[in-house]
Amino acid sequence: MNVIKKQITLSDGRTIEIETGKLAKQADGAAVVKMGGTMLLATVTCAKEVTEGTDFLPLQVDYKEKYYAAGRFPGGFMKRESKASDYEVLIARLVDRALRPLFPDDFHLAVFVTIWLISAEKDIQPDALAGLAASCALAASDLPFLGPISEVRVARINGEYKINPNFSEMASADLELMVAATEENIMMVEGEMNEVTEDVMLGAIKFAHEEIKKQCRVQKELNKECGKEVKRDYPHDEEDEDLRKAVHEACYDKCYALAKAALPKQERTEGFEKIMNDFLETIPEEEREEKAAMVARYYAHEEKEAMRNMILDEGVRLDGRKTDEVRPIWCDVDCLPCAHGSAIFTRGETQSLATVTLGTKLDMKELDEVLVQETQQFVLHYNFPPFSTGEARASRGVSRREVGHGNLAYRALKAVMPTAPDFPYAVRVVSDILESNGSSSQASICGGCLALMDAGVKIKKPVAGVAMGLITDEVHPNDRYAILTDILGDEDHLGDMDFKVAGTKDGITATQMDIKVDGLSYEVLEKALEQARQGRLHIMGEMLKTISEPREDYKPFVPRITQLRIASDFIGAVIGKGGETIQKIQKETGTTITITEEPVEGVDGKTEGVVDIFGTDKESMDKALEWINGICAVPEAGTVYHGKVVSIQDFGAFVEILPGKEGLLHVSEIAWTKTENVSDVLKVGDEVDVKLLEYDEKSGKMRLSMRALTEKPEGYVEPTSNGNRRNGSSRNSHDSRHSGGRNGDRRDSRGDRRGDRGDRGGRYDKGNRTERNSEGDSETF
Repeated sequence: MNVIKKQITLSDGRTIEIETGKLAKQADGAAVVKMGGTMLLATVTCAKEVTEGTDFLPLQVDYKEKYYAAGRFPGGFMKRESKASDYEVLIARLVDRALRPLFPDDFHLAVFVTIWLISAEKDIQPDALAGLAASCALAASDLPFLGPISEVRVARINGEYKINPNFSEMASADLELMVAATEENIMMVEGEMNEVTEDVMLGAIKFAHEEIKKQCRVQKELNKECGKEVKRDYPHDEEDEDLRKAVHEACYDKCYALAKAALPKQERTEGFEKIMNDFLETIPEEEREEKAAMVARYYAHEEKEAMRNMILDEGVRLDGRKTDEVRPIWCDVDCLPCAHGSAIFTRGETQSLATVTLGTKLDMKELDEVLVQETQQFVLHYNFPPFSTGEARASRGVSRREVGHGNLAYRALKAVMPTAPDFPYAVRVVSDILESNGSSSQASICGGCLALMDAGVKIKKPVAGVAMGLITDEVHPNDRYAILTDILGDEDHLGDMDFKVAGTKDGITATQMDIKVDGLSYEVLEKALEQARQGRLHIMGEMLKTISEPREDYKPFVPRITQLRIASDFIGAVIGKGGETIQKIQKETGTTITITEEPVEGVDGKTEGVVDIFGTDKESMDKALEWINGICAVPEAGTVYHGKVVSIQDFGAFVEILPGKEGLLHVSEIAWTKTENVSDVLKVGDEVDVKLLEYDEKSGKMRLSMRALTEKPEGYVEPTSNGNRRNGSSRNSHDSRHSGGRNGDRRDSRGDRRGDRGDRGGRYDKGNRTERNSEGDSETF
């Protein structure tokens, strides 16, 4: 084995190790990147032949986290890794976007980049190493890759930037960006922030780039030591200079005129297709099929150049707008009468139907990743059906693009969402794109914000997003350029940079940036960000004309939540054995109840139960609330309770005065006069008022009285007991008045002993007698 090892030292002294030549040697390139106990294996393979008709780069990047890396079993019945999770798709997309622009334009061989997490230290975030691992694998290959690149996470923690922070450090971060770059240029930026300024974001990008430059230099050394400086040859596009010149002369001016006509998207698209088809008709029929692919390639270049030059020379855009002008906007809210919240946001030819659904903790999304196990209170889903662009095809599942666009909108809105315990709802926002011509992800942010306010969700501040573009001169990109606000789909395709910025009036909450041009200065980027801020504020102003703040209350049909906190000792009592109690409460009241144990704020080591009661009407919720309060209530001696007779015995009755809490109403305490038979006075199911005479906190036993609630008869004398029933003593002359519950010893007239029939609030079972106390603990005896 020819094992080659390299090492990168980060600015804070931590090290990253790179190794190639040991694992996966049959791949075209492979590398292991190690940081602490975290290891990623990246491989790259390339096809030998171009698939016929391919005129693009068929690059496929896959990122997969192996559960064995952290010593865990995968969830589900199969107990094996399955399809990529949304998180894995998002990481793969980040790597793809950094690598794709760095292959030659005429390179059309299929390339597969696979990245596996094979060892995972709990506190290290592995996704920050994925781009570096992929680039190292390419550096160890002879593929014509124009890198290397690296990718890092930069966070601002307590006002200081840090590269690749650990999971435990992220709680105090107000900025988190993933930045990918070559040694010379920034390639990709994506992340979320807590309303930071444009200057702070630029500072983070610059800080990340300095670290990336060092990592790229180490990879160049790796490439040289691997002997892969000379790249393989590959099938190049066939060229015909005479045909290229003919296409230019016949089509460029027509494309320029059509681009300047400011036609709607469909008409413009049809017009460009007609120009190319008309040219094809000029080619002899016997040569037409052979040259069609070449003509399409040359024509695409002419079309792109015509549109770019029109914008750079005249400052005129495809739809006639100025470079900093936003398309017309119209909004509507409460457009779906049965949804919890709804909005339509339309900007030009892009339209989002956004909806909000409110749910309980049971509806929250559960994440079970290799290193992340948590619940998400807020989720956002983005759908891009084919009809939104007029395509006649079926939808087949959620694409990677939909996952990525939805994540950007989610990050933009997450910063302003209310959280538990003040806001106990689970929230799902869905953006269905009905029309698309430029930045449907930003329309999702705007529509989602409107729908949240329509639903009555108390977001901290409104959020808006805008998509920006940049057209530059190929020779002098920093001297001749045009910054475009609110780009169209065509402007996205023909531009040198597209970036999306979302935020409140006070700062940025999310961004996504892809740069396709070399040598772009930070000064140009700074101007672009300021123009984006102005565009974002304009869009927000249009949105707030429709609804300016969250509604005061939720819609009438939105289920409500009542929350109470109980001592942790009572959690078991509310749940009951095997969930019996809580299920009974839910069934009889028609509510949904969740209980979680949370730390008591400001008290170390102490917890309490947080009970959420979720229902559709106040009466049912009040009933459930009263039931739970009764379970958790501590009986007080001297208090009068309205109880229910649950059992009749010859020595008295057991009365439930609070849910799950029963006390003994002795026969002598029913009335001032003698009661011969308890069943003559009381029956199971009777509701009676009783006074609690005694309550033993330790045992839970209670002694109740009905007669204490009535006036003692004049001249009443308490009967005395000689303890001998056969000598004529009365039933209640024997002092068998229990101190509470069903505990207590008494001998009947036959001398039988009925012992300790205690339940302390539960039911007496003649078989396997179980004692359950108010805390829900049980013991069998």
